Amino acid sequence: MDVPLPDPAPPRVIRELPDELISQIAAGEVVERPASVVRELVDNALDAGARNIQVKLMAGGVRAIVVEDDGCGIPVAQLPLALKRHATSKIANLHDLESVATMGFRGEALAAIASVSDMAIASRTAADAHAHRLDARSGELQPAARARGTSVEVRELFFSTPARRKFLKTDATELAHCVEAVRRHALARPDVGFAIWHEGKLVDQWRAGTADQRIADVLGEDFIAESRAFEHSAGPLALTGRAGLPEAARSRADQQYVWVNGRHVRDKLISHAIRSAYEDVLHGQRQPSYVLFIEIAPELVDVNVHPTKIEVRFRDGRAVHQSVRRAFIDALAASRSAEAAGVESAMAPLSFEPTMPATLYVAEPRPAYAAPAYTPPVPPTAEQVRLSLVQHETLWSPAKPLVPTSLPDTQAAPLDDGPGAPTPDDWPLGRAIAQIQGVYILAENQRGLVIVDMHAAHERVVYERLKARLGSTTIESQPLLIPVSFAATAEEVAAAEQHADTLARLGLDVSPLSTHTLAVRSRPALLAASDLVALTRELLAEMAQFDASSVLERAQHEILATMACHGAVRANRQLTLNEMNALLRDMEATERADQCNHGRPTWRQLDMRELDALFLRGR
Repeated sequence: MDVPLPDPAPPRVIRELPDELISQIAAGEVVERPASVVRELVDNALDAGARNIQVKLMAGGVRAIVVEDDGCGIPVAQLPLALKRHATSKIANLHDLESVATMGFRGEALAAIASVSDMAIASRTAADAHAHRLDARSGELQPAARARGTSVEVRELFFSTPARRKFLKTDATELAHCVEAVRRHALARPDVGFAIWHEGKLVDQWRAGTADQRIADVLGEDFIAESRAFEHSAGPLALTGRAGLPEAARSRADQQYVWVNGRHVRDKLISHAIRSAYEDVLHGQRQPSYVLFIEIAPELVDVNVHPTKIEVRFRDGRAVHQSVRRAFIDALAASRSAEAAGVESAMAPLSFEPTMPATLYVAEPRPAYAAPAYTPPVPPTAEQVRLSLVQHETLWSPAKPLVPTSLPDTQAAPLDDGPGAPTPDDWPLGRAIAQIQGVYILAENQRGLVIVDMHAAHERVVYERLKARLGSTTIESQPLLIPVSFAATAEEVAAAEQHADTLARLGLDVSPLSTHTLAVRSRPALLAASDLVALTRELLAEMAQFDASSVLERAQHEILATMACHGAVRANRQLTLNEMNALLRDMEATERADQCNHGRPTWRQLDMRELDALFLRGR
């Protein structure tokens, strides 16, 4: 028996929405909370050429937001037009839209804010005898008193949409978001003075000054001390900013700021590039701190992606990813070891070459260290490294001496007796004086005591040496007796076919079995215990979205990190003073030597003041 089909729904009537409803719908995209209003109004003030901006708030911005500037002002005849939707002075045609150089341009903000609040604008140009004030709700235009510039008053936000107002947080929370919105503008525009008032009290104030001074004023002197400045240029890209040191990483991502042509943005591509630069120097899930300013030709970036203008789209995203990653890698490369001795450059040229990595890989007699006159041995080949891992347990047995017993014991010999030998003053990490429990090395430098985790330190030295040797060679692969297959999306299959050569250089043979299945037929020889499906999926996802060459480099480095960890000197290994000094000299000449491959610190400095405090000296 056939079941009758339900009657079709009657056709809906298509009608035009009233302007007020259109504005309120737009307000839902532009105005999320009081901080959104602050951001939009400060954008307009900066576009007007303001040099001083005052933000005054009541009840966290819910009751009142007043933004005052000393910009060029709005001519009285154009005040009513400023409140109309899609009315703007920033662009006039498609070409202008594709090369936007102003903070605002959509012509939506003032109309959207006016639709959900009680708003008024008072403005005066240099040619006006006095200011004029326009009430957005009544349209009434009256004379007003103020100097050149514009004041925008927004009162009782969301009074006409009470449901939206219920979603707002406490006044303190909303105030914090408003302050953060101004902080972002202040960091990008050190040439402009900013002041924030709440309930008649000054909350924050930043006077116009230099970029470094503004960063110090907004983020604190500690951020300056715990970060490195960088500059990087690549074609149409110019990058400047400060990269926080790994040891100053935070538990939250609350000090990560990125601007594109002066506009604060959140971009997954840039975030991924920065995170990958910190990958082997951060411990666990710690978050780095940084400020990054990207200058790029306006036609190479689309800022018209979202009404809030916080998202952008680059024409050549992979080039941007690569440039950002390289800028941060270079900024983090220098070691802090030189700072421990108070010298100028953290990577000051040394009068000797690193030796520890080469001699710790192979079971050959190690000559006693005699700085600086010796010839460094040749670094190990990839095959030597692989063979050394097989010999690992025998080579690093605590019972086996590192230096043959037939050689004279040089542990008690002074290191600076030879003519022309460097003194401890020349060594940023100082001269080794003892070893504790076969784990830590104690050294003395100009500032006091240096404590080194010898396994972590040697692991970094080995890792950086392997990276330098790897270049563009292929990771050794191991064929699988039974291929590992897994269900894959169409995007994963396409990525596997497109990047087959890149995967092969990582030791992975990945090929389609069907339109929805991939098979892994080989894996990197040193990652026998890894989850191949998870590893392959992660690599395919990154290659599809980001620069394949940077993904290849990152994956290669993960494999080398495993090799370095196994090849580094183990705890409970008794070293002579000469061998300890060799490791310290290697650290001074190695990039990123302040952290091991897992992001843990390799050394700590205790200056004399800290040591005196331990024993209450001077009290």
